[in-house]
Amino acid sequence: MAASSMILNGERAVVLFFVSTILHSTRLSLIYEALAFSVLAIFALFVEISVESHASTSNFNTRPGASSGILLGAVTLPGLAVSRLIQLSRALSVNEVEIKDVEFTRLQYWATSASCLFVLVFLRLTFQRESNKKKSVSVNSGWNTKFIISSIIAFAVLCCLSIAAKSSTGSYMALTLFWIVFHGLAAIKFIQHVLHTFPACASFGEALLVTTGFVVYFGDMFAVTIAKITKHLVSYGQSSISYGVKRSEINTIIQGMLLGLLLSPILFKFILKKLNLYMVPPNSEVGGHHEYKRAVIFYGFLAFILLAIVPLWMQFVQDFPVHPFLWVLEFVFSEPHKRLSLCVYWVVVICVSVLRFYNISKNSKIERILLRKYYHLVAVLMFVPAVIFQPSFLNLAFGAALGVFLILEIIRVWRIWPLGSIVHQFMNAFTDHRDSDLLIVSHFSLLLGCALPIWMSSGYNDRPLAPFAGILSLGIGDTMASMVGYKYGVLRWSKTGKKTIEGTAAGITSVLAACSALLPLLAATGPMFTQHWWSLLLAVTMSGLLEAYTAQLDNAFIPLVFYSLLCL
Repeated sequence: MAASSMILNGERAVVLFFVSTILHSTRLSLIYEALAFSVLAIFALFVEISVESHASTSNFNTRPGASSGILLGAVTLPGLAVSRLIQLSRALSVNEVEIKDVEFTRLQYWATSASCLFVLVFLRLTFQRESNKKKSVSVNSGWNTKFIISSIIAFAVLCCLSIAAKSSTGSYMALTLFWIVFHGLAAIKFIQHVLHTFPACASFGEALLVTTGFVVYFGDMFAVTIAKITKHLVSYGQSSISYGVKRSEINTIIQGMLLGLLLSPILFKFILKKLNLYMVPPNSEVGGHHEYKRAVIFYGFLAFILLAIVPLWMQFVQDFPVHPFLWVLEFVFSEPHKRLSLCVYWVVVICVSVLRFYNISKNSKIERILLRKYYHLVAVLMFVPAVIFQPSFLNLAFGAALGVFLILEIIRVWRIWPLGSIVHQFMNAFTDHRDSDLLIVSHFSLLLGCALPIWMSSGYNDRPLAPFAGILSLGIGDTMASMVGYKYGVLRWSKTGKKTIEGTAAGITSVLAACSALLPLLAATGPMFTQHWWSLLLAVTMSGLLEAYTAQLDNAFIPLVFYSLLCL
């Protein structure tokens, strides 16, 4: 009984129901992807149970108070990719998209799934090796090894069959398989870096989600660059590589900016070591002089990266007619009244809410978790009007906001004069148990939770509520669940947890009410697609239950689960 209760906890039950819902909706043309997704889910469950049963032997320092979250982390992005494949296949049947759109998403699915599978194998073998060192070898180790090998073989065969069915030549198939394996190996390297560089900042599931997302996102950037280079080599007798689909200027700008910002701390650290400024002497005039030097180097280097190096890549892959920074200005001022008014509205809302909530956090006994939920409501006020009336401008604004957050976090972590200490003190007023002094991630997860569904809906989308997945699930559902559960909750979902049935019911009801009010408004402002109420009810209910049961960073997972189910 104890073993079965360990296997069938609430979070795993919700995640497995999420997986089965996607599999039930999969078309016959996606049979290989569906079978591979089921293999990945079963293997992830096996790894999660194994890792949690040997947690004491781990050399990794994960976030305290959180379960491993491996199953949830392993199926979220592949499930999202399958959901998008179902949506695009539906569109292809009525000639709304081209076959290359479906094939590009299919390639992204296999890259995502392979990244997750490689990391799962790495985690399982790492824990098995540590167990062997401590003389805790299981009697089932032989069966475990056979299961691991069988899962890898099954996944590899399904991947090869899927690619072979769509490949015109053997060389294309070999190149595609190499590209998928490259993602898997990069994911292993990256998750090791995340877990060792940021100890106690993330669970395994959260680290797996971040790793897979980064590897696939920037792998796409690398592939676009290679494809562009080969086109330039055609005149020299070389063959070109076709990759991806046509992307917008905004996507290119955001992609290049994020890569530049994420690489800048690594390069900045290298420069400081070369100049002997990496370690600052404390409490001395020399230390103060070093701080000023570090600040000048940082700000100058950051400006050089963002205004010179990154735009070179943007212009290379996208063929901008002007400097990308000038293109952004032209885009903003192409509709000055609407877009500048929206900017003024955002600035006013941010200033009023930040000053108000910061004062409350210093002078009030309100629970920190409730104070943070007010920012979820602020997200609703800021983003809903923009999604309806200026979606393309909101795409760019989300990228700019994410860039600002990254710069401020780099300044806080490195204590760059003069803003480092100020930003650190301010951000600490809103942290909770899921943040650490080393890395504060809650504001990133809230912003990305709202932004990702909107970014993913910028292409083909036949579900009107899909762009609002993050705003509805976090801004309304999660907020109402926390507030009602905190004030009126009595019946708890588990003996050890804090989440209540009353809170979950309030979250689900509030999201359904918001959807009922939002759909007529969307119908009155533009073209209206059909929103299947069954998929909506399923998405709202399942995301509400996931919020109730998971110990993971819900801002990161709930919007993606909500979006995936809405698109079915």
